[in-house]
Amino acid sequence: MRRRTAAVMATILAATLGATPVLADELSVFNSKSEIEEQMEDMASDYSDENDVDMEVYYSQDTVAAHLSTKYASKDPYVLSMVDAKDIYSLGPDHALDLSDQPWVKDSSQIISIDGKVMGFPVCIEARGVIYNADAIKKITGEDFDPASVKTMDDFDALCQKLVDGGMEAPTGIMKEDWSLAGHYLQEVYEEREDPSAFIKGLHDGTVDLTKDEKFNSLMDTFDVLMKYNYAKDAPIAAERETTEQKLAEGEIAFMFGGNWDWSVINAYDYSENMGMMPVPQNTDDGSNEKLVGGGSKYFFIDNSVSEDLQKQAEDWLNWLVNTDDGKDFLVNTCSLVPAFKTNTLDVSDPLGKSVKSYADDDKLIANYNYDPDDHYSVCGAPMQKYLAGEIDRAELAKEVEAYWQGATLADPAVTGGAAAGTEAATEAE
Repeated sequence: MRRRTAAVMATILAATLGATPVLADELSVFNSKSEIEEQMEDMASDYSDENDVDMEVYYSQDTVAAHLSTKYASKDPYVLSMVDAKDIYSLGPDHALDLSDQPWVKDSSQIISIDGKVMGFPVCIEARGVIYNADAIKKITGEDFDPASVKTMDDFDALCQKLVDGGMEAPTGIMKEDWSLAGHYLQEVYEEREDPSAFIKGLHDGTVDLTKDEKFNSLMDTFDVLMKYNYAKDAPIAAERETTEQKLAEGEIAFMFGGNWDWSVINAYDYSENMGMMPVPQNTDDGSNEKLVGGGSKYFFIDNSVSEDLQKQAEDWLNWLVNTDDGKDFLVNTCSLVPAFKTNTLDVSDPLGKSVKSYADDDKLIANYNYDPDDHYSVCGAPMQKYLAGEIDRAELAKEVEAYWQGATLADPAVTGGAAAGTEAATEAE
């Protein structure tokens, strides 16, 4: 079986001091998306046999930045690395091969370019919003659920109360994890505005007062409604993710903030047929309550220091993903991902992915902000957890988030004046 964790290989390297990189002629692929670890390994075995290459997939439980930093320090890079967008911006200028000449460049709006060079190949599109169980809602209301009818916080509050009055004990669930609370929900405070970079600069300079910020307050007002109807409100930090997602899948609750990646958990249970995702309801007139937040999620880059033969093998594999029936099927049906390339027209199989694709096709995705420092969600996740637990109020939460950003080292080139970077449509890249 072609399953090699980076931790195991690191042990082998440590035991062979002074040795050259392990299997330097292999097409090594670092996968940082745990939900598709087994699928990637099985694919690598089949692809190797069919294309006369030695493709091996590796995984690490360390953060992407920490793990790849170790690999580059030991001069043992992967040929292909799957990373987050922010890692393309930090690693790309020094380590990524320029892929501007590749045929798939014209077929995606999610490609990452730095200083005019294409460095990031988008693996898929993912988005965040409120996941709903339409069957559970209809069971109480007797009416088909139309997510477009719930745009405001007041609409959402009224519907939740209607569900309670109809017999649903608690209509919502909230994931306690710091990456969900800060990396996904609080993150929308930065993203849902005209100029996220200017806002982050204001937070860093200390000129932004979150308690007076309209977006912060509208999102936290909705978070308060989620807390009000939370099935685990008496002990929210004790709630396990799997339990929350099971309750949502089986219709015990009706709503949970999350993303289409949650389908990998939900589909393990006896899930309802009619589920989907909708924007976070807010009392706002800025249009953000009609859009999901998301875009390209996870990116491959090819290392620029490996042999030309390995670079060519990596390019061939990326083209296999985009342009062959087997590659397209692997992404959509085997991995249940929403493709980032318009040439992949396969129907997305899961209901959350279908929602994301629908919003993406209608140009209703608010772009991710990709320049958070590595410690953002862990540091800011702590006060979000305290707020969820009722240990601090909104003003105290705002103070802790402001303090974090005032002491943070910024990575946004629009703020720091670094290399020009961006996600751009292929027609613009040419």
